[in-house]
Amino acid sequence: MAEIHRYGLLCHFRSEANVHVRRFRNGRLMKAGRGLAFWFRPDGASIFEIPMDDRDMPFLFNGRSQDFQDVAVQGEITWRVADPELLADRIDFTVDLETGGYLREPVEQITTIVVGLARQAASQYLAEQPVRALLEAGLAPLKACVTAGLAEAERIQAMGLEVVTVRLADITPSTELNRALQTPTFEALQQKADEAVFERRALAVEKERAIAENELQNKVELARREQELIEQEDENARNRARGKAAAQQIAAEGSATQIRLVEQASADMERARIDIYRDIPRDVLVGLSIRELAGNLPELLNGLLGSLMNWPRRGPARRGAGS
Repeated sequence: MAEIHRYGLLCHFRSEANVHVRRFRNGRLMKAGRGLAFWFRPDGASIFEIPMDDRDMPFLFNGRSQDFQDVAVQGEITWRVADPELLADRIDFTVDLETGGYLREPVEQITTIVVGLARQAASQYLAEQPVRALLEAGLAPLKACVTAGLAEAERIQAMGLEVVTVRLADITPSTELNRALQTPTFEALQQKADEAVFERRALAVEKERAIAENELQNKVELARREQELIEQEDENARNRARGKAAAQQIAAEGSATQIRLVEQASADMERARIDIYRDIPRDVLVGLSIRELAGNLPELLNGLLGSLMNWPRRGPARRGAGS
């Protein structure tokens, strides 16, 4: 915005360096240039102020795809004035000499023209393809189409404007269509999630089965080892029994051998006595026999006397028993 100060019949005008100023008096161009400052008389004066800096212009408009689906395009266009003299002839940039602001809205007019041309180029691109192809292609082809369309627009060139950059933020279908397009992907993802859950459960079941089989194999192995232990214990018991029987047999054979040896020794001694007695004269044997008999005679007499003394008492008892 220009700075205008009034001092009586005269006014002082001062502009920034990034604007192009055109001063007219009674319809005749008096001065033109960037960043001017001058004195002027308000009566019959007219001043234009054209911005020369880059201007960012956000936009949002709807288009329709080849399959008649609404698509919203959002982005931003940066433009600037390339020829202020040419633009001043097409757009009114007259400044209010009291406030320094524009009498019209020239920047908004330019915005409307540029956005309209961008919409025209984008709509032509959108109408050539179905909505799924547009979404799959992304922003790059649409950006190239809009940029080319603005660069080739004769109206922009005729107005002395230049498009610096075109930036697209998003291309989106309607809410209902977006939800419908997302449904197959969502269903596919949900199916994959279900398959993952199923595989995880199947894997868990397989692991449980493997664990159960492992436990069963362990039980079978333990039972087999227990059976082997029992069989080994039985074999050990049989071996001990056989060893004990063998030991007893050996002991019995030893006892029998000892008995045979003792009996053999006794028999040998008896034979030796007989052999001794055989060589002794008969008179000597008779004398030895009498001496041995005399040695045993007291015992014989005692036995005989005892029998005689007990005989009267046993006799009556037997008779009484007989009666």
